[in-house]
Amino acid sequence: MAELMAALFFGEMRFDPKDPHNPDADRFILSKGHAAPILYAAWAEAGAFPRDELLRLREIGSDLEGHPTPRLPFVDVATGSLGQGICAAVGSALNARRIKSPYRTYVLLGDGESAEGSVWEAGNVAVIDGLDNLCAITDVNGLGQSRPTMWNHDLEQFARRWRAFGWHALVIDGHDVAAVLDALLEARNTSGRPTMILARTIKGKGVSFAEGKEGWHGKAFKKGEEMDRAIAELERQFVPVPAGGQAIKLAAHIPKPPTGPRAVVAPKLVAPPSYKLGDQVATREAYGTALVKLGDADPRVVVLDADVKNSTFSDKFEKAYPDRFFQSYIAEQVMVGSAMGLAARGAIPFPSTFACFLSRAADFIRMAAISNVGVKLAGSHAGVSIGEDGPSQMALEDLAIFRAQPNFTVLYPCDGVSAERLVALAANAKGPAYIRMSRPKTPVIYGNDETFSIGGLKVLRQSSQDVATVIGAGVTVFEALKAYDQLKARGTSIRVIDLYSVSPVDRDGLVAAARATGGHVITVEDHYAAGGVGDAVAEAVADAGFTVHRLAVREIPRSGKPEELLERFGISAAHIIDAVRAVRPDLVGQTARPSA
Repeated sequence: MAELMAALFFGEMRFDPKDPHNPDADRFILSKGHAAPILYAAWAEAGAFPRDELLRLREIGSDLEGHPTPRLPFVDVATGSLGQGICAAVGSALNARRIKSPYRTYVLLGDGESAEGSVWEAGNVAVIDGLDNLCAITDVNGLGQSRPTMWNHDLEQFARRWRAFGWHALVIDGHDVAAVLDALLEARNTSGRPTMILARTIKGKGVSFAEGKEGWHGKAFKKGEEMDRAIAELERQFVPVPAGGQAIKLAAHIPKPPTGPRAVVAPKLVAPPSYKLGDQVATREAYGTALVKLGDADPRVVVLDADVKNSTFSDKFEKAYPDRFFQSYIAEQVMVGSAMGLAARGAIPFPSTFACFLSRAADFIRMAAISNVGVKLAGSHAGVSIGEDGPSQMALEDLAIFRAQPNFTVLYPCDGVSAERLVALAANAKGPAYIRMSRPKTPVIYGNDETFSIGGLKVLRQSSQDVATVIGAGVTVFEALKAYDQLKARGTSIRVIDLYSVSPVDRDGLVAAARATGGHVITVEDHYAAGGVGDAVAEAVADAGFTVHRLAVREIPRSGKPEELLERFGISAAHIIDAVRAVRPDLVGQTARPSA
């Protein structure tokens, strides 16, 4: 990759190594993140940090990690999980269009990672969006980690595929700097579509005993004879500096980006909800309303869709702000990946789809967490409460996916007011966030002036006689309220909590409720038992000595009416009453339902 990187960094890209966050600077994403050493070498040569730091590669106290992360100011997104960099590059290119900037985005892929389906998702979307400010380079060295790559050095196989996807594809010798520069200039002058430069390279070029040979992936030369020989061979190929001459200072040849200041538009206050108590509103519908209000208040807000905009109601935003709405079609990996690229460049992206389909992008979610970028994911149609569509459409593991990432904010509204308020909180939260939405309409239980906080909860029913604490979220809040009413009619009182912030949770509030109700804590969730609300509560109260009785979906569900499914899979009001009886045997005479 030496010639490719030299041409990019010291002949093509316009950037200032002392100001890596310049909004008008060209961007570079190393998708094949295992090649991090040459990325660090290029930035050191450019003057971003002292070259001596390169000797601390992979040390625990150094930010020059084995694969790049945004701990380094010149890295936009973490890479190394292959097939992701080009998706983020799509988002970076879209952001240039959003802010009307001339900056270009460059991404370097490996030929091995080009087997990943996400690469081709990005290939489709980049053409549909006409991203002529995007230039990708594939390092076709013919070798993967364990064997030759799919097409080895048959560059025409790559060219035919990229041309079929609509890209401007160029085949070059990747070790010919002049050819690389010519291809980059042609890409800059190509309009209406992105460019893919397919560079034929030799792995280990210049080192006779490694050049083009298998078995060297990620393997360092042994100190002593092996390393000395390699260095000596490379030195013989360098162009020597003439006697009395000076080495070329490559950093002096970096083209500079525009330097003028950019106008900063301060966000306005988000308009409050405008519902009446008792209104029947699905949280997914309130999500769409909230997006429009956010768009009114902050031009950084953008929305991405995977062809379900009329189910998530994100089409409301599209109607209001079509220039800030990006369609990924049914391709969730590129949707989340592009959102990462947009977030890294200052946008506040809301990619949304059915919550179950976000599992297709689970690896992107993991890398968004490592990147700590402000992607605000939203998943609708969560749980068995969606009804007749059946288990393939029911997200029942999504909370586990997102809670597993230590820096993800996870929010779960139950009504229209909380949905709007939590969407606004997610927009302003530092780092990535997830909002879980439900399909059914639910009654508005909060006033329009109700406030919420990340890490908070709401106590909906309480008294000094409460015999147990029942904690719900989303649709199960209403099952808990039904159980409260039925038990109250029989002379028994329970405390009801809406755990709208699932990560982080209000530990103090949960422990206080447990103590006030004799340590009897019951969670009820429209989610599988692992990783959801029950686990979040159990983790929070365990060190205070409390255990949690958990109601959750514990088998693969099936189609049916929502109320039938809540009952059949153990999370209805009747099951909550049974759970209260189980933790308080003295209430055994209170029957939850007729006997069979």
